[in-house]
Amino acid sequence: MELAGGAVLFNAPFALATLSVAEDPGNERFPALVVPEGVALDLRGVVGDRGTSVRTLLERWDEVRPRLGEVVRDRAGPWRDLARLRVHAPVEPRQVFQSGANYRQHVIDLELAHRAADDPRTPEQARAEIAAVMDRRAAEDLPYVFIGLPSALTGPHDDVAIPSRCAKPDWELELAAVIGRPAYRVPVDEALSYVAGYTIANDLTDRAAVFRRDMPAIGTDWLASKNAPGFTPLGPWLVPAEFVGDLGALRLTLRLNGRAMQEESTKDMIFGVARLIAHVSASARLLPGDVLLTGSPAGNGMHWGRLLRDGDIMESAITGLGAQRTRCVGEES
Repeated sequence: MELAGGAVLFNAPFALATLSVAEDPGNERFPALVVPEGVALDLRGVVGDRGTSVRTLLERWDEVRPRLGEVVRDRAGPWRDLARLRVHAPVEPRQVFQSGANYRQHVIDLELAHRAADDPRTPEQARAEIAAVMDRRAAEDLPYVFIGLPSALTGPHDDVAIPSRCAKPDWELELAAVIGRPAYRVPVDEALSYVAGYTIANDLTDRAAVFRRDMPAIGTDWLASKNAPGFTPLGPWLVPAEFVGDLGALRLTLRLNGRAMQEESTKDMIFGVARLIAHVSASARLLPGDVLLTGSPAGNGMHWGRLLRDGDIMESAITGLGAQRTRCVGEES
């Protein structure tokens, strides 16, 4: 089912969302229970008076999750037509963790795209060398994770403003895990039990700002390249983990102006969700509502030689999680 505005529903009995009434000038947001029939229930007061946001629900997820199933079965309460509601990012996290270089073919493509003009290696040699590096990382259990800003998140159907300073804006469709319990020093075999659910992220990147040319030894500059306001559309839905299925067999598809650019399976991940959570929690405490981006597959703009421009339409989908549709708006200098 597809709603007005391109909001494709999910393949699950229910999901969580953050919504507002489209005609409400105050734009007051509320946590909602959404079902595939295309209706939503305001959860404020339904699962306790503390349920003022999706994040507060996640803070007591072990208590709330069974209650949501009861609400769906009872179907009591004033359910609203989703077509008359605005969909926002499903959760407002305190922390955003981002995994880089986590899809095998994507890393190979970027390595080839960023090769210096005087690189003496053939493309085949460069491909083999970076593949060997990834094999070593996997064997030594070395994911690459950095920190993002919650202020970069925006809704799944909001316009994305591309700053005038952004020379090479690129798309990066990603599976996002949302944490449901505090997690610190979590072993791999227990890590998935800390995930409340999954959603869709498009983690835009200014490729021109990734590497510090003034001080190469410092390495990457993720603040400048990824954290402009609205550079990470998130959502539309937070689908509970139990309904998502095999995390190693989800299909990610991003279309640019109707043309498929990214079309890959999560089986190409170097580090799965459990290994990423274990890695992050070895250094930092993950909190309920935190978002973990798991990396982007092959098919970015650098690979195609086609970066984002004013007026571009991006449509992103992941198996069972719905879809988002965003329009790029170029900022004037």
